[in-house]
Amino acid sequence: MAPDAIDADGDADRYRAPALDKGLDILELLSEQKSGLTRAEITKMLGRNASEMYRMLERLVARQYVMRSPEGDRYSLSLKLYALAHRHPPMNRLIAEALPVMQRFADAAEQSVHLAVYDRGNLLVIAQVDGPGAWGISVRLGSRVGLIDTGSGRVLLAFQTDEQRGHMLAEHTKVKGEVALDRAMVDTDYRQIRDVGYSQKDSQQTFGVTDVTFPLLGPSGQAIAALTCPYMRRIDEYIAPSIDDVTALLRETAASLSMMHD
Repeated sequence: MAPDAIDADGDADRYRAPALDKGLDILELLSEQKSGLTRAEITKMLGRNASEMYRMLERLVARQYVMRSPEGDRYSLSLKLYALAHRHPPMNRLIAEALPVMQRFADAAEQSVHLAVYDRGNLLVIAQVDGPGAWGISVRLGSRVGLIDTGSGRVLLAFQTDEQRGHMLAEHTKVKGEVALDRAMVDTDYRQIRDVGYSQKDSQQTFGVTDVTFPLLGPSGQAIAALTCPYMRRIDEYIAPSIDDVTALLRETAASLSMMHD
């Protein structure tokens, strides 16, 4: 074994933090589960003592890294780590990767496009590209937009676990002008969107605009962001790409930025 490997092992032993390791083990295990786990399942899968797992789970719930199901018997990750990641440079890497791809879409579709992520109860627009030409509609970079009444919000809700969706809706805070929708309508919307894989719906903010939205999927199949084109149909003599053409282009763009591929 090389000397530096011995040193590395020595450092690993010297700086061990067993409690931190237990907490990280739980978070990493839950990150791989779509429906959460019971405490007994976590204890068995990690080969740990039941009482130490109980204490660790209680602290993770208290710090809001882990959520307990309404029945109290299952645990799953909250969106806290997801929210923390948005404040970290990896989000900048997502933006840097997305912008040139979004620009190619805007040029081909002759429409604007924006990228939004969930942030503290509603959505934050983190990237925006205008289409070419004199006409178009765009959402200002840095805007906070509604979780409930936008294509971006509905798509982000659609591609989450039940626990994460419940957390997002519980944390939801209305933005100025947001249209109120009842929970039954929201539930119907996200089920339909999940079935077809995207959303195409008349804008609830602006007449004459059809919002087309696709999810950017993470490795587990959950949406980490939503890519939306606020489609405006030309009625003059200029022949621009149709909404079907634009939808196909946006599907390809979102797939190329997703971390999960069919």
